[in-house]
Amino acid sequence: MTLICFSHLRWDFVFQRPQHLMSRFGQSMPVVIWEEPVAAAAGEGPSLDVRPAKNIANVTVVTPRLPAGLDAKAQQTILKGLLDGHVATLPGRFVRWYYTPMMLPFSRHLDAIATVYDCMDELSAFRFAPTELLQLEQELLDAADLVFTGGYSLYEAKKKRHGNVHPFPSSVDRRHFAKAREGDRSPADQASIPRPRFGFYGVIDERIDLDLLAAVADARPDWQLVMVGPVVKISEDDLPRRDNIHYLGGKSYDELPTYLSGWDVALMPFAINEATRFISPTKTPEYLAGGRPVVSTPIKDVKRHYEKVAGVRIAGTAEQFIAGCDAQLALVRSGDDWLAEVDLLLADMSWDTTQARMAALLAEVTEQGQKIERPAFGKGQYTHVPRARKYDYLIVGCGFAGSVLAERLASQHGARVLMLDKRPHVAGNAYDELDANGILYHKYGPHIFHANSDEIVSYLSQFTQWRPYEHRVLANVRDQLVPIPINRTTLNKLFNAGLKNDEEAAAFLASRAEPVANIRTSEDVVINAVGRELYELFFRGYTRKQWGLDPSELDKQVTSRIPTRTNTDDRYFTDKHQIMPLHGYTRMFEKMLDHPLIEKSLGTDYRDVKDEIDAAHTIYTGPIDEYFDWRFGKLPYRSLRFVHSTIDKEQFQPVAVVNYPHPDVPYTRISEYKHMTGQEHPKTTITLEYPSAEGDPYYPIPRPENQELFKKYEALADSTAGVTFVGRLATYRYYNMDQIVGQALATFRRMDEDRRKIGAASRELRLAI
Repeated sequence: MTLICFSHLRWDFVFQRPQHLMSRFGQSMPVVIWEEPVAAAAGEGPSLDVRPAKNIANVTVVTPRLPAGLDAKAQQTILKGLLDGHVATLPGRFVRWYYTPMMLPFSRHLDAIATVYDCMDELSAFRFAPTELLQLEQELLDAADLVFTGGYSLYEAKKKRHGNVHPFPSSVDRRHFAKAREGDRSPADQASIPRPRFGFYGVIDERIDLDLLAAVADARPDWQLVMVGPVVKISEDDLPRRDNIHYLGGKSYDELPTYLSGWDVALMPFAINEATRFISPTKTPEYLAGGRPVVSTPIKDVKRHYEKVAGVRIAGTAEQFIAGCDAQLALVRSGDDWLAEVDLLLADMSWDTTQARMAALLAEVTEQGQKIERPAFGKGQYTHVPRARKYDYLIVGCGFAGSVLAERLASQHGARVLMLDKRPHVAGNAYDELDANGILYHKYGPHIFHANSDEIVSYLSQFTQWRPYEHRVLANVRDQLVPIPINRTTLNKLFNAGLKNDEEAAAFLASRAEPVANIRTSEDVVINAVGRELYELFFRGYTRKQWGLDPSELDKQVTSRIPTRTNTDDRYFTDKHQIMPLHGYTRMFEKMLDHPLIEKSLGTDYRDVKDEIDAAHTIYTGPIDEYFDWRFGKLPYRSLRFVHSTIDKEQFQPVAVVNYPHPDVPYTRISEYKHMTGQEHPKTTITLEYPSAEGDPYYPIPRPENQELFKKYEALADSTAGVTFVGRLATYRYYNMDQIVGQALATFRRMDEDRRKIGAASRELRLAI
C-alpha cells in the first residue's frame, strides 16, 4: 500500500503538520508527496521532478513542471496524465491523502482503497483563495472515508458535513524544542540583539496583526521584537519598521530551537479575522516545550486549550497584550516552577501519538475498503458510500453521571462522545428553567447541593460559580411549623418541654424511646430512637405517602439517613459545602458539556436508535432493567408528580421546603425556590409534590425482594462487554447529587487507568518488535 499525499504546502518550505505526519507514515509504507506545479524551463514540455525527501526514508517528493501559458483545463489534463504515469510505477494499492481540495480535479479518478482529507486550515478564508475551492471541498468530503481537522474549531465546522470526522489539534516534537531550555544558543543574527527579547516564528502573512506589533514596539522601546519567518502574500512595505523590531527571515526547522533559546517570551500576535478563525497554531506547544511563556491574542483554539495554563496569557487588546508580556517576563524571571504544569500538559501531545491514532483510524477504513468491490484503475470511478458517524463513547442519559463522564472523556482523552436523553434537555432531574414570569424553578422538585468532598466541589467549580445556601425545612405538625430533622426547638414547640441544653433534650428523647431488639425496618429505626408518638407525628404518614408502603414494610436505610438532634441546629444538612450553582443547574451542565467532541441528541430514546449508532463503548445511566428489556421483570420505582404555580406575593412560606406528614394531606411537601436561588422578584413560584406509583422512575424502592431482583440484573451487566453502568437508575441505588458526581469521577479514574495500562503495554510491544 502506498500513501499519496496531495499538498499545497511545499515539502521544503516550512516543516509543519504534513512533514511531521508523512515522515512518520513513511516508517510503515511508501509515501509520495505530490506538490503544486512549478513553471518548466523555457522550451521544455511537462515533466515530473521526483526526488527523495532529504534525510527522511521512504518519502518521495514529486513536483510537476508545466509549460507557461496553459489554461486551467489544459493544466488539469496534463497533471492527470503525469499522475497516471507516476502511479503506474508505484507498488500495491493506494491511499489518497489530501491537504487541499484543489488537487481533486486531476486525481478524483484515482482508484484508492481509502481517501483521507486532513483539513489543517480553512483554506477558503485565506487571501487569494480560489473561487471553486468550496465546491471542490464538498466533493472531497463526499468522497472521503476519513476526515481529520487541525483543531477543534475546524472540527466544529466540519463535523456535521461528514460521518467520520476526528479532531487532531497541534502536536509537538518535545525533544526537538526542549533544546531551547539548554541556555541561550542564539545564532549570529540574533545574538547581537539586546534583551529582553520577545519572539515569533512562522509565516508572516495576513494572519499577523501588524498594528499590534507596532503598538507593542512603540509602547516599550526597550523591548526587542524578533520576527523569524518568510513574508508571504503581503508586501514587505506593509511591515511596521521600528528600531526594536527585527525581521530575520525564514529559518529551517532545525534552527528554530536555537532562536527560541534566546527569547525571554514567545509571542503569537495573530489578527482576529476570517483567516485565523479556525487556526490551532502548532507553535503554542512548541514554544512551551522550549520553556518559553507565551502571550497570544484570543485565538479560539488557543483559549480552549491553554487559557488556564500559567505559561500562556491571552490578550484581546494592545494594552492587555503589553500587560501580558510584562507578566510573562516576570514569570520566566521567577524560576522554572511553572514548567511542571506545562510538561504535564504536553505529555500526551506528541506527533508520534497523533500519527499512531490516525494510522489506527486509517487501518479501520482500509480494512473495510479491502472488502468493497471497486473498479480497476482507469475503468471507472468509485462512488463513496457515506458511513455512519463513529463515536468512541455513546452515553445514555444527560444527568450528573453521564455528563461528568462525557466531560472527562472528551477533555482528558480526546474522545468523541454522543449523548442521548429521552428528555429534551440536559441536567436530568436537576434541570431548572425560568417560568413564564421569569422565576427560576426546579422542574423536577428541589435540588439542594451539599457535599463534604473538596474534590467534587472543585471539579464542579470549573463550570459554575456558587452562592452559599443552608437548607432549612419545616414540618407542618399540629398546626405548627417546626424544624425537621427533629431538634430541641421542635421538642420545645410541640411539647412545651422547656429544654435548655443538649443533655436535657437527650434525656427527653430517651424517655420517649421504645427500644427495639432487632432493628430491621424503617419503623424500628424511628421508634427505637424517639418513640411512637414522634414516629406517628413525623414519619409514618409522610413515609406512607412517599413510598406507598408503611415504614414497617421498608428497609431500615430509608429513615436511618434522617438524624435527630438535641441542639438547636435547624439546618437540614451539616455538610462542609452547602452551596447552589449561582446561575442554576442547567447553566452549569451546559458549560460542562460545551466541548466540540461532545454531541447531544435530546428527546431521543436509546431503544429507538441504538442499532444505528457506531460507538466503541456505551455508558448507560438509565434503568438497568430497561436496558435488558425487563428480562427478569420490572424493578419497582417510586415516581413523583409536580404541580408548579406562581403566587402573586413576594414570599409564600418562611423556608424553602415545608413538609406535610399528615396522611390527610395528599402532597408530601411544598417547595419555594427563591429561598434557594436568592432571586428577587415580586412574585414567587412554588411546587406541590405528589408521590406516585406511575411515571418516570425516581426512587428505587428499598425492599429485600427488590434487591434480589436487581442482583440478577447486576450479574447480567457484569457479563456484558462494552457497556459501563453508572448512576442512580443503572445501579438501583439512591444517591445524592454529590455522590453521583463522585461515582462518575471514580468510574473515569478506572477507565483512565485501564487506558494507561493498555498504552504502556502497546509501547512495550512496539519496542519489542
